[in-house]
Amino acid sequence: MTQMPHVLIVDDDEDILSLLTQFLQNQGCKVAVARRGEEMFSLLDTQAVSVVILDVMLRGENGFDLCRQLRTRSSVPVIMLTAVGEHTDRVVGLEIGADDYVTKPFNARELLARIKAVLRRAEIPTPTQDARPMLSFGRWRLDVARRELRSDDNTLIFLSGGEFDLLLAFAEHPQRVLTRDMLLDFTRGDASAPFDRSIDVQISRLRRKLEADPKSPDLIRTVRNGGYILMAQVRRT
Repeated sequence: MTQMPHVLIVDDDEDILSLLTQFLQNQGCKVAVARRGEEMFSLLDTQAVSVVILDVMLRGENGFDLCRQLRTRSSVPVIMLTAVGEHTDRVVGLEIGADDYVTKPFNARELLARIKAVLRRAEIPTPTQDARPMLSFGRWRLDVARRELRSDDNTLIFLSGGEFDLLLAFAEHPQRVLTRDMLLDFTRGDASAPFDRSIDVQISRLRRKLEADPKSPDLIRTVRNGGYILMAQVRRT
């Protein structure tokens, strides 16, 4: 994080807002807060936010619905705050495009580590940092420098940070079986958690965006007792 990250916390618990605001500001972050969805979207429309911390359970609103709406208009990284032990919440969050999750009650330093990991994955490299070419496969074009996926008619496809990293891992290792553990290492590294279902969830999301028939995929196929494989040849342009 070469610049001061701007963190938007969306929660209606005043104690959590106060604690996280003070802690993150002490760590060099710029912090904005919102207590409901309307405030969140208003801030996102007027400020350059680096990452959104979004509580699942807001009074009168559902954090999942807000994340789903957000994903139709922005690829800003999202970390969900979920109830302790609720694996269903984690799966749902990843399915709708969240980049990561932290369970309540949580340690503020753990959340900071997750924020740093998400921002590292979302950071746009400069040409001197990353000279990798554009990766093209099938009807898709993956722009590594801009972290964008476009179709052959130049339509931009919104991907979460985790989805982009997963697709990049496949594109850099085409026609090779990648296990879930390998994919976790490629996409999350030291920040990976013992929850490899997240790979399955994100691959399901990628298939819905890339495949003509997500239930019978031709591009990203499942290898029984092995993992997944990108079937297409990848061109570097």
